[in-house]
Amino acid sequence: MAFKWRKWNKAVHRDFGYFFFGMTVIYALSGIAINHRDDWNPNYIIVEKQVEVGPLEQGMNKEEVLQLLKPFGENKDYRRHFYPSTSRLKVFLHGGTAVFDTETGYGYIEKTKRRPVFREMNYLHYNPQKYWTWYSDIFSGALIVMALTGLFISRGPYGISARGGWLTLLGIALPVLFLIIYFY
Repeated sequence: MAFKWRKWNKAVHRDFGYFFFGMTVIYALSGIAINHRDDWNPNYIIVEKQVEVGPLEQGMNKEEVLQLLKPFGENKDYRRHFYPSTSRLKVFLHGGTAVFDTETGYGYIEKTKRRPVFREMNYLHYNPQKYWTWYSDIFSGALIVMALTGLFISRGPYGISARGGWLTLLGIALPVLFLIIYFY
């Protein structure tokens, strides 16, 4: 009885694909997010609100600053405040800051919130601990196995000896071309 390598090839490819489906989606989405860090923050949402309170007096105490923040619902997030210059009041809040021009009364409140889902996926993508790194390495090895077994699933005009071969060569040539153009 001959060894049925095609049967085993398909089984390995299929089972690794099912088992590592979640990891593939996590790494793909967080990879896209990390690629676009200059366009947006994948870990946090930053909300900035312009406010106007009217001219403020110098040397406000904690109670006066709490009253100042109350209409904006930020008095409960107060941590401390100080005057970086004679015309600026800076208030530290849990999760943000508020800055006021004491002469004009104009200012802004900036708050950061954790971005749901992406923050957790990015955490995993950055390999937070030794055991996760081992699992990520196993996943990387499985991706290599899936890529190799995937080459031999289709036969005939769509297989590796025909159309699949051309697509494989193109898939190898593009990264090599990119490296030649931009790296050397």
